Parts: sequence; structure tokens; C-alpha cells
Amino acid sequence: MPEKNENQESFWSRVFKSDKEMQKEFKDYFKSFPLLLKWLLISVGVGLIVGSTSTVFGHVLGAANEFRVQYPLVILTLPIGGILIVFLNRFFRNTDDKGTNTIVASIQESTEIPFRMAPLIFISTTITHLCGGSAGREGAAIQLGGSIAKKMGKWMNLTLNNQRTITMCGMSAGFSALFGTPMAAAIFSLEVVNVGIMHYAALVPCVISAFVARYVADFFKLHGETFSVTDIPVMSPYNMMKTLVFAAIVAGVSILFCIVLRKTEHLYEKYIKNQYIRIFTAGCIIIVLSLILQTGIYLGPGTRIMEQIFNTGETPWYTFLLKIIFTALTLGAGFKGGEIVPSFCIGASFGCVVAGLMGLPVSLVAACGMVGVFCGVTNSPITSLLIAFELFGYEGMPYYLITVAVSYMLSGYESLYFKQKIMYSKTQTNYVMYGDGKK
Repeated sequence: MPEKNENQESFWSRVFKSDKEMQKEFKDYFKSFPLLLKWLLISVGVGLIVGSTSTVFGHVLGAANEFRVQYPLVILTLPIGGILIVFLNRFFRNTDDKGTNTIVASIQESTEIPFRMAPLIFISTTITHLCGGSAGREGAAIQLGGSIAKKMGKWMNLTLNNQRTITMCGMSAGFSALFGTPMAAAIFSLEVVNVGIMHYAALVPCVISAFVARYVADFFKLHGETFSVTDIPVMSPYNMMKTLVFAAIVAGVSILFCIVLRKTEHLYEKYIKNQYIRIFTAGCIIIVLSLILQTGIYLGPGTRIMEQIFNTGETPWYTFLLKIIFTALTLGAGFKGGEIVPSFCIGASFGCVVAGLMGLPVSLVAACGMVGVFCGVTNSPITSLLIAFELFGYEGMPYYLITVAVSYMLSGYESLYFKQKIMYSKTQTNYVMYGDGKK
């Protein structure tokens, strides 16, 4: 009689578990359904409310940017607009607002988010865009969505842990509604807070709220961004080497952007103590630079530059540098808005410049630059890949993957968000806890 196989016995013993074990597993399974239903209801509510608010926000910003382009002299009101922003934030006692960092800190430490932050960021960002500041909108939408969702959590008497989850839902909904990338938006709020540790408990709520918010935006005709990447060559060892080199340089560009933003803010605070004088001076500097350059293309979020790159394949070699400077001058002085679209613009314009040297299509290299810089400044590689998939399609994914991976590894521990914590080393499997003053 053949001997029994011990591995086979072990396998079948695992399959035919005792009744008590089976009962426990199915009990846990069925206990999860009420929780699923609860978060489906909450996340749909967040998606509807934040999606509607963000849609209005997106249309208002679109109108503000169109008005500025149609009437370029409106930039002369930028210093006055800056004074109004400071006045509003002081009048409503919102002087400690650190933008997206406030939302990140709330998730990490359960700190309070004043509800007044939502209308103030709406009004202040609109003023910035209308008057000609160089700032984005998705970062502002993240702040808007996070603050609204946090207040909803308090109204529903959710626990502190659940308030963190609903805040992440709001972040995802705001990002998704404005930029039109629900998959990336769902993951971004999980990935950006503590790099290396994702709050998977919030996965279902963030996914549902992101898609619901996008459906709301689509219903009210707020269209997401789309870019056409064509003539993508087959990935070969030679093209892979070229992409590796490009990604390494892109990581340096992302570091440069973060450093210039941080240093500019510190210089403003060091040499111009008064907030009113500081933001007025910044507005005057931006006006003078625009007059010297005789163009307003560096004002606003940078979407006009990206459209020009993907439509014509051309932009001056210094575009990415000037966009860094204009954005730093704007946000460092206290104007409100986001950093995400400017980072895309910087990456696309840098990619456009070096595409000829690489011998690859401009649209492909510009797309790689967009996701590479975004990854480097936010430390969010999975989100970056999903953005590439949703904006550019799947065909160029080998190029995007290499760019994102190398940019993440080489971009160091700089970030747009000083409250972000990087929990694990980028080069070793070590716990490092870098960020927010810790290393």
C-alpha cells in the first residue's frame, strides 16, 4: 500500500476545516456587509456633495481663466487681489491655513479642519486665477473636498478613525471631479499621506466617492483633461536606456521645483514680514515679469502650455524654468491654489525640450515628464501610473512605468507637502519616518 503524501494530507486538512473555524470565517464575512453598506451610503453622499461643489468650483475657475485670457490687462489687479486674499483669511481667522498640508495633518493626527477653509479656498483660488497668479486647481479641490468631508464626519458623529476615512473620501472626490481621473484620485488620498503605508480600510469609500464625484462632474459638463499621445515606438533595450536617463533627470527637476517653492516662501517670510506688503510685492513682481516676457502664458495653471505642447510639439526651452519661478512667486507669497497642474506643466515642457535629443515622439516624452515630475513632487508612484493610464492610454505604459519608478527612487525626500511622512526608505527596505521634521 503506497505511503500517504504528507503535503497532500496537509492540503486536505486545510480544506476540510473544523465546523467552528468555518463558522467563524463566515461570521466575519457576513459581519462585513453592514460595514460595506454604511460606507457605500457615506461615500455616495460625499461624492455627491463634494462632486457638486467641486464642479461649481471648476466651472468658476474655468470662467475666471477665460476672462483673464480675453482681457490680459486684468493682471494689473493681481496685487489688489492678493491684499483681498490676505484680508479675507485674517478677517475669518484662517491665518494658520497651510493648504493641502492642513488636510494631510488632519488625517495623520486627527487635527481639526475649520469648515471656513472650504469657502475661503474657493474664493481665494478664484481670485488668484482671475487676477493672473500661477497656481493650479486640483490641490485646491483636494483642500475643498477634505474640509467639507471632515465637517460631514463631525455632523454624523463618526469616530476619529472614521473621520480620517471620510476626509480621504473628500480628497478623492475633489481631485476626481476636477481632473477627471477617478482611479488615480481614489488612490492618491491613500498614498500621499504616509508614503509606504496605505490606509486600505479607506479603499472602498475613496473609490466610490471618486467615481460618484466624476459622474456628477460629467453630468454638469465639467470635462476632465485629455491628451493625445501618438506614434509610440516599441520598447527596446535602447529606448529603455534613453527613458532611464530621462527619468533620472526628471527626478532632479522635481527636486528643483520643491526646493524653489520652499526657499521662495522662506525668503518672503524673512525679508517681508508684513503679509499685505509681501503679497502685494509678489503681485507686482509677477506683473513686471509678464510685461518683460510680453506673454501671459505662464499665468494660471499651465493648461494652455500643455495644450500647445501636445498640439504643436513645441515650446521654448526655458518654459519649465519660468513656470517654476512664476508658481513659486505666486504660492510662496500667500496666493491660493494648487501645485499639481503646475507640476504637470513643468514636466510636459521639460519633456518637450529633450524629446528631440532622445529621438522619441514629443507627446510621449512630454507625457513621461508629466507623470515623472508629479511622482517626484508627491512621492505617489501608483497614483502617477494610474494618471498616465487615464490621461494617455495604456500603449505607452512601459515608458511611464520606467519614468515613474526611477523618478520615485531618485527624487529623495523632498515633497510639495511638508506634512507628508515617508515611512520607508526609497532605496532600502528600512523604516525611516522622514517628513514633518523627523528622520
